[in-house]
Amino acid sequence: MPTALIAESEPLLRDELRARLVAAWPELRVVAEAAHGAEAIELAVLHEPDLAFLDLRLPVRSGLDVARALGQRCHVVFVTAADPHVVAALVAAAVDYLPLPPTVGRVAALVARLKARVPAAPPDIAALIARLAAGTGTLPLRWIRVSSGATTRVIAVDDVLFFRAEDKHTRVVTVDAEALIRKPINELQDELDPDAFGPIRRGTIVNLRAIARIDRDARGAPVVVLAGRVELLAVSRSFAPRFEAMRRPARAPGGGDSG
Repeated sequence: MPTALIAESEPLLRDELRARLVAAWPELRVVAEAAHGAEAIELAVLHEPDLAFLDLRLPVRSGLDVARALGQRCHVVFVTAADPHVVAALVAAAVDYLPLPPTVGRVAALVARLKARVPAAPPDIAALIARLAAGTGTLPLRWIRVSSGATTRVIAVDDVLFFRAEDKHTRVVTVDAEALIRKPINELQDELDPDAFGPIRRGTIVNLRAIARIDRDARGAPVVVLAGRVELLAVSRSFAPRFEAMRRPARAPGGGDSG
């Protein structure tokens, strides 16, 4: 009977993944579950599973760190949003992965491949890990996972208009939807592309490409108007110079100041 470890930081997604796997592969026994990478390494050493399902973005130690520590002790399956750069590297190396969300069809296809591979020795994926590690150090966050009830959906970061802090959570706002994620906004900011997203005040980060215009409020302070939204987002004094520069109209080529 094959055994498995599931390492996923979000409890709802972890529960969903376990349920999908067990339904598609009744003989599979999930012997351990981890919420972060360091725990995953400890549990893998303790239980010696045949399979390790690893979220690439595990906290404390990443999924790549865990895979590197495990070596060829077990078969590794990376759980990841459909980032084309990561997926291309996994496909080229013929390494199994599960794109999010873990739908019935995706899990069934994965299980069919794993049943054929588990009896063989785990492959050496050290070169792939090194290649992915080099990429994840420079590639910004591309997808946001949102858990709602027992399901998980994925939002493209490019579709997000702004992020706003709410206690230990962050509100994600698109043109036609809003969602709450557990990641604090200060952690999120470190993963976003600084050329595409920037703070306008403490606790609010906007998609710079989604700015329709910069207006002024009744006190003369700059406010951001985003495409597709009616609310005005106030800019704090410390960030005002950047947005004042965006507000000023460009001079016509060869033109001078008018009288």
